[in-house]
Amino acid sequence: MCDPTIELATMRRVRLRILPLLSLGYIFAYLDRSNVGIAALQMNQELGFTPAVFGLGAGIFFLGYALFEVPSNLILLRTGARIWMARIAITWGIIAGLTMLVQSAAQFYAARLLLGLAEAGFFPGIVYYIGCWFPAPYRARALAAVLIGSPISQVLGGALGGALLGLSGHGGLSGWQWLFLLEGIPSVLLGIAILRFLTERPREADWMSAQQRDWLTARLQEDEPGSASAAPTSPLRALANPFVWILTVPYFALFSVTNAYISWAPTLVRDALRTRDTTTGLVIAGIAVVAGALYPLSGRLSDRKGKRCGQAAFGLALQCAGCVGVALFPSSLPRVLALALIPMGLPLFMAPFWCLPSKFLRGPSSAAGIALINTIGTIGGFFGPSIVGILKQATGGDAGAFTGLAALALSGALICYALRKAAFLNEAPVAAAEASPAATLPE
Repeated sequence: MCDPTIELATMRRVRLRILPLLSLGYIFAYLDRSNVGIAALQMNQELGFTPAVFGLGAGIFFLGYALFEVPSNLILLRTGARIWMARIAITWGIIAGLTMLVQSAAQFYAARLLLGLAEAGFFPGIVYYIGCWFPAPYRARALAAVLIGSPISQVLGGALGGALLGLSGHGGLSGWQWLFLLEGIPSVLLGIAILRFLTERPREADWMSAQQRDWLTARLQEDEPGSASAAPTSPLRALANPFVWILTVPYFALFSVTNAYISWAPTLVRDALRTRDTTTGLVIAGIAVVAGALYPLSGRLSDRKGKRCGQAAFGLALQCAGCVGVALFPSSLPRVLALALIPMGLPLFMAPFWCLPSKFLRGPSSAAGIALINTIGTIGGFFGPSIVGILKQATGGDAGAFTGLAALALSGALICYALRKAAFLNEAPVAAAEASPAATLPE
């Protein structure tokens, strides 16, 4: 038996060294992809963008992201997660800042497409990297600590974005141009910090004692699915695994609904409450604060109860309810309250969901499987914002789009709920699961 004080000291050191940088990365990634929603409050009118043009531009980011997602993660396996995630952060920061130069719809589409290509692989890289450092009983909480960056970015994006719009006219730039410029710089600095402070594997960590390195390396080997002596499987094997493809469906649903919210929430809130730009940003920030408070609870609950699939299903069901409310309430405070349910469903889904692939994938196949799931999801990121924009322009309203998104979220929730019965996912409390060999699925 290992001295429990070694475990506590090791995991405390790992958390303090790794999670702050990964959390900052997730904050900046979401900030640079979603600030377009705040920028739209000025940019659309100044550049003459219709709802369909803006919706397509907001969503086309995810086409670029999806195109390069799997290749990006295969490159990550060769270069190492640290170097590749640093490259991703530096390039997306530069492209995000250069978005201030767009003057036409074609340039807007190109900038968003390039931003997606640059950022592809960052989140799957985070999930893979956490799996390399955190044993199973710590994994959902570690993921939750990173994923809380999403609402934090919305708080910053709402409050800071609204303030940056107020810089309009300074230096000959519009407010939305200042927003893109000043929110791109931190990502470049983050990439440099990742190169300096992150370590590829526990056995290379000179910031831990030899005893701590040995304990963590051995403990992580215990979590590998199947035989500990088996060689890692090919990344391509994961792409043929049917359960990887099944998991893409609820993630596609979540991404469609969530990114429809991210892209359109500022406009929907402003139109419903008749607020000014700064007030609209503060309302979005307030919703994000409430959603963010659910992340630690979600991770703790998922690790303690082990009900990954059931909790993920509940998160999607909450998003479904929010979409139904948006469709039913045309323009009022109840509509904003219903809209707030969408980001609240996100934390309840994400932490438990991203613990599922590691239950039946390992090594290189894990990186490829995670990338495939995220790739399909990011296509939903294109679908959600675009369908709202197209139907809003065609019908003059968005009730039809949000009704369709509600049906999509419900289908994802039902699939997650059905997966509770899958033996290889071992839907038991983690503590109990650790006491006996987990059922595994051949890759």
